[in-house]
Amino acid sequence: MLDKSPRPATVSVPNDLAAHWMPFTANRAFKKNPRLLAGAKDMHYITVDGRKIIDAAAGMWCCNAGHGRSQISEAIGKQAAALDYAPPFQFGIPQAFELASRIADLAPAGLDHVFFCNSGSEAADTALKIALAYHQLNGQGTRTRLIGRERGYHGVGFGGTSVGGIVNNRKMFGTLLAGVDHLPHTYDREKQAFSKGEPEYGAHFADELERLVNLHGASTIAAVIVEPMAGSTGVLPAPKGYLKRLREITQKHGILLIFDEVITGYGRLGFAFAAERYGVLPDMLTFAKGITNGAAPMGGVLVRDTIHDAFMSGPEHVVELTHGYTYSAHPIACAAALATLDIYRDEKLFERAKMLEPKFADAVMSLKGEPNVLDIRTVGLTAGIDLASRPDLSGKRGFDALNSAFHDNDIMLRVAGDTLALTPPLIVTEDQIGEIVGKVAKVIRAVA
Repeated sequence: MLDKSPRPATVSVPNDLAAHWMPFTANRAFKKNPRLLAGAKDMHYITVDGRKIIDAAAGMWCCNAGHGRSQISEAIGKQAAALDYAPPFQFGIPQAFELASRIADLAPAGLDHVFFCNSGSEAADTALKIALAYHQLNGQGTRTRLIGRERGYHGVGFGGTSVGGIVNNRKMFGTLLAGVDHLPHTYDREKQAFSKGEPEYGAHFADELERLVNLHGASTIAAVIVEPMAGSTGVLPAPKGYLKRLREITQKHGILLIFDEVITGYGRLGFAFAAERYGVLPDMLTFAKGITNGAAPMGGVLVRDTIHDAFMSGPEHVVELTHGYTYSAHPIACAAALATLDIYRDEKLFERAKMLEPKFADAVMSLKGEPNVLDIRTVGLTAGIDLASRPDLSGKRGFDALNSAFHDNDIMLRVAGDTLALTPPLIVTEDQIGEIVGKVAKVIRAVA
């Protein structure tokens, strides 16, 4: 399954870290004790000092096929030599049409059109703009309100930040977009603690949408956007029946339903998309991350025929949707994505994730008795481990765990406050799952 091509050579350590203002990073602390990477292969990163760090985070939820896949890098090189850039406005490349068709074939029936962008953030804002424009075209211009969810994450654009529900991502930026409201999150530790897969309790949280409809009026609401599994906030799987109930309410009131599958897409939950796992067809579905295995920036929105076709009217020489990006369907990103989809198909990685899910869940749940562990949640090849906050500072135990993992235990984790998130590449072996869990146990003890 894994290719054995040579590992890239390491790079020298920079002698000045001051110029780079790093994203979503505690910059001052990082630059005092950097976590610098120089290479990657299969299930491991390589540090600048030559240590192998097992990747329990798939990079940042995106390297589902592992690292250093020569099939992808060769496709990128070949494409860069043949066509490095083509303008996506009024021109096209064959690879973009091929890729859109293949993505649509993977998606649930009815999501047959793909609008490309460059990230999950752009995908969320694109979907929200399409929703608003669709209602305008349908003569329902009063539908301008957007509904997100508490603890949701939809990137860092103005739209995505507005419908997002993580307070620290919002509070610095003022009022953001007007006309936005939020559903409650779906987590209740008292009734859901240590759940494997979708918790039994919580479908009724979807009924809060009826309250928002009664408050604002259905005729004012354009769309609801949710993650089938809220990842960035610390892995909150949707309760059983929750997404189906949300679909029923949105259909009843003519509200569009958008699934943000930037994290859950491309095998993370054992299916091409979580919509398939849950048997729910949204009106739009956003993706990014795993589409290129993290090798090139790309995102997109899958759109139902009814929405797409509403735009295809008027004079044919007129632009139907005045939206897009300079690098939409970039040739190099398309090449990376096509090679990535080949790997997913040929190595049956989505099916592999589904097969490994119960073994992964059992292994992670063995951490239940470790110090300060308050809850563990698993779904697909993803887990969230809540640690008790230190009395003095919320998030400090999680930050200490990140450092202990990298510097002392040779493992890469994701942290969200005091929650540790495990989301390894789908190529992970059962032995490596055991190794990851063993290292996480050491980290938890180290920060006790």
